[in-house]
This record gives sequence, C-alpha cells and structure tokens, in this order.
Amino acid sequence: MKIPRALTIAGSDSGGGAGLQADLKTFTALGVYGMTAVTSITVQNTVGVFGVVDVPPEVVYNQIKVVVEDIGVDAVKTGMLSHAGIIEAVARAVKDFKLENLVVDPVMRAKSGDPLLKSSDEVALKELLIPLATVVTPNIPEACALVGKDIKTLEDMERACKEIYSMGPSAVLLKGGHMEGDILVDVFYDGTSFEYLSYKRVPTKNTHGTGCTLASAIAGYLAKGFDLKEAVRKAREYVQGAIEHSLNLGKGHGPLNHMWQFYPEIQTP
Repeated sequence: MKIPRALTIAGSDSGGGAGLQADLKTFTALGVYGMTAVTSITVQNTVGVFGVVDVPPEVVYNQIKVVVEDIGVDAVKTGMLSHAGIIEAVARAVKDFKLENLVVDPVMRAKSGDPLLKSSDEVALKELLIPLATVVTPNIPEACALVGKDIKTLEDMERACKEIYSMGPSAVLLKGGHMEGDILVDVFYDGTSFEYLSYKRVPTKNTHGTGCTLASAIAGYLAKGFDLKEAVRKAREYVQGAIEHSLNLGKGHGPLNHMWQFYPEIQTP
C-alpha cells in the first residue's frame, strides 16, 4: 500500500500548537506521511510570538526541491510566509516542480494577534501564490485584508469569496469562526456554487492552530485521493473534533487535540 505524502511549507511554532508542528500532527492523525519546508522559526507559546527568524528564500526553495525529487509530494499546504521573497520562492517552486493539490492558508497573524506577514507583502501573496492554489482558506480578518472590505454578514462572506476567487484559485473556503453566534458557518465557493458548512461553536479559548490544522487536514485528504469538496468536509469534521477535545495547556490560547480520534480521553478541560 502506497502511503500518501504531504508537504507543509510553514513556520515553526516552538509551542507546538500551530505551524508545521500542527501540520505534522494532523498528517500523522490522517495516515499521511508529512514533510516540511521551514519558512521561519518563531519564538512562540500560547501567549504570544516573541521573536521571528526567517529562513533565506533560496533555502526554502531548496527544501522543497530535494523533497520533491527524492520522496515525491501528493499535496502541499502553505502557512506562514512572512515576506515577499519567501512567497516568490514558494510560488517558483510550485511552478518548477508542477506541484498539485496546493492548499494556501494566507497566514497573517497569530492567534495572539501578533503579525506574521508584513502588510506591504500581501500583494505578493495575492499576485504570486493565491492564483496557483487549489483552494485558499482565509479566516474573516485575512479575507478582509485580501479584499479591502469589512465582512460582517453571510452575504459579505459570499461577496468576499467571489472577489478572492477572481484572484485565480480554483476554490475558496472562507472560515466563519470570527463571526458572532452559536453556529459557525464556513463558506466554500468553487466559482460555480456555494456550499455552507455549519457547526456548533465550542465554548473554549483553546483554539490555537485551528487554521493551520484545517488547511493541513484538507491537504492530507487531497493526498489520500479525495476530491476537493469531500476533502473540505472531512477536514472540517476532523477539526471540530480536535476543538471539542482541545487541550488547556499554557497560560493563553491552548492547542487542539490532534490525536482526539485515537485518545479522546486525553484532554484538560
């Protein structure tokens, strides 16, 4: 049996809750072999981000290169790409190595609110990488930054999906976790129709790494051969369970329980 292979191109979270650490945990939970191209090293815990050291763009490119040439890649997830040089290197690698099943999580801020992408470099994200994406997965603040407009209603979400879709990706998944209410609605748009994924809000502060986990779960399911819509549905279900079994670790926003399907009794409410 051939094991599916997924590559995360993302930053390192020393607290282990987000970034490539969350991605690798997700890949493992889904039965996918995970590989990494490290973009930045963050000094981070559940409270905040206290420092960032970026990896040189050519090193990011070469990490992708050697993994593709040796092991092979069935799906790719991008996370923290902190400046235009790294974004350009990743986009170049996607083209050079004809990488498919690209999930772009347009990470701009950490859960703590600390910036992870310079606002001056958002243009590079929109022009170089998003057009290559199989699906792009912004949350509400990220979508607001991408389209330059406030998003307060479901209709606003739909309009934002269309605007982001016009940037060139094959599909958009706009996450509704920042909206008010007991029911969360994520909006999926593939240029033809909308699909709405509704879930109960889990009353917990321990949601660090939710966006990373969802994007990597989508990539994992794509690597396993699921079509995009089914990959999105299954990934959202996986994340819901990980939030419901989240871990109350640290003094800030605790992490999800990525292994909840195997060890549901392990939680710290």
